[in-house]
Amino acid sequence: MVLDNLAILLPLLLVNVLCSVALATFGLHLYFLAWMYRRRVDTVRRSQSELIDRFQKQTPEDAWPVVTTQIPIYNELFVARRVIQAVARMDYPAGRHEVQVLDDSDDDTRAVVDRTAAELRKKGFDVKVIRRSTRVGFKAGALAAGLEVCRGELIAIFDADFVPGKDFLRRAVPLLLSDPRACCAQGRWAHINADESWLTRAQSMGIDGHFGIEQGARGWNDFFMNFNGTAGIWRKEAILDPAVGGWSGDTITEDLDLSYRAQMAGWKIVYCIDLPCPAELPAHIHALKTQQRRWAKGSIQTAIKLLPQLWGAKIPLSHKIEGTIHLTHYLVAVGMVVLPLVSPPLLLFWNLDHIGTWIWPLWTLIYFSSAAPPIVYAYSRYRLGGGLSGVKLAPLLMILGIGLSLNNGIAAIAGMFQRGGTFERTPKAGDAGLAVLATGPYQPLKNSLWIIEMALGTYCLLIGLTFMLADRSWASSYLLLNGVSLLTVGWISSPWMRIAPAGPAGQQEPENSLLEVAAG
Repeated sequence: MVLDNLAILLPLLLVNVLCSVALATFGLHLYFLAWMYRRRVDTVRRSQSELIDRFQKQTPEDAWPVVTTQIPIYNELFVARRVIQAVARMDYPAGRHEVQVLDDSDDDTRAVVDRTAAELRKKGFDVKVIRRSTRVGFKAGALAAGLEVCRGELIAIFDADFVPGKDFLRRAVPLLLSDPRACCAQGRWAHINADESWLTRAQSMGIDGHFGIEQGARGWNDFFMNFNGTAGIWRKEAILDPAVGGWSGDTITEDLDLSYRAQMAGWKIVYCIDLPCPAELPAHIHALKTQQRRWAKGSIQTAIKLLPQLWGAKIPLSHKIEGTIHLTHYLVAVGMVVLPLVSPPLLLFWNLDHIGTWIWPLWTLIYFSSAAPPIVYAYSRYRLGGGLSGVKLAPLLMILGIGLSLNNGIAAIAGMFQRGGTFERTPKAGDAGLAVLATGPYQPLKNSLWIIEMALGTYCLLIGLTFMLADRSWASSYLLLNGVSLLTVGWISSPWMRIAPAGPAGQQEPENSLLEVAAG
């Protein structure tokens, strides 16, 4: 029986239209960024390459500025040694590079850090270990504490899962010094373990899309962009500028927060797509979910904090609009969850005569905008030298992106109402192998969200099949994709999906070998 109760269905229609328009806005905006990237990329890459070469040839060794590289660490047993060694061995003029290991750890990582730092100091490297009595302010607090005692005028920052190349500073410093109003030079994230699993392959494509297209489009066209928390270098003067206000721990994305405050104060961020820095991608679904929750919640926290200042700033209207979309983009996840919930009742119980012909352009817009991430990110992979691999990875990217929507949507809503919060670290396995996350000290945070993901996925799948049988393919394919994606992420998040322990024939490695593995 077909219901025709406008009082019940009209609110659902309104929510449907609002979600559709919001999702379409973010999708179309991604096409816009791809166009902005394309019009500037060749010119910027050429000019930056020439600038770096000229600076390196014309600048005497004793004229390079002193750089302090900060490595914030908290319980990173399996990657601490790797990052400290890589940072210390970066090529830079003798006596002009200081390394600060900002170690807030409370486990065996402290021993690994001390041992590695002592070994490097014996070889002539300037490596200092700085520890605080409390983790107040989390990463932001550690960075601020190191800033108080550093000797560098430029501050490079690398998270524990990054492995900078030897030439990183030699290439980053010229970019930062080329403009007296540049507060930061941001490099591109590359990948250590992109081929470890389908999970890391999909992530690598998403990261390449962000750094290949989005960062360049914003940074090269004078829009506000963000420092990504690592693989970049700052002017100490800019961080301490009273108009900026320094590091703050009142959001859990301190990097995004500082970036926008600095740019609103008149500073600018330089982005170099040809400054890659390899990093370890989360290879465990719960580690990835932890990372995504932090990014989603922190981004919305920063939006709530800074949007009034952004709209009150004396900057072009286009900058305000772009900045708003940038800061609120994780709200896409909320729309991705709500739209499949409200659409089926409308399509099942409302006489289609009331919908009229506008349903076709609306669904066309939804599909066109939903296709933006795989299309644009595949283009980014192609531009980065990956050929057509992005086309093959596009289905994986869509499944992972849609499958994480509930996880990210809940975190984004939490960010609207909660300031600050605990900085949940993303567990990394390093060379110890993925199995150590199942049995070692850094097991990812788990919850029962997988139950809701599978329930919602089943709902979408059943409704999608119903529409397919009713010959409404224009709605069924969207719902079927949501169902498959949520069921996939829910299933691999469930207790039934366990990581096989390390060792031959599935035998678990002895727990007392963990410290030896981490220490190399």
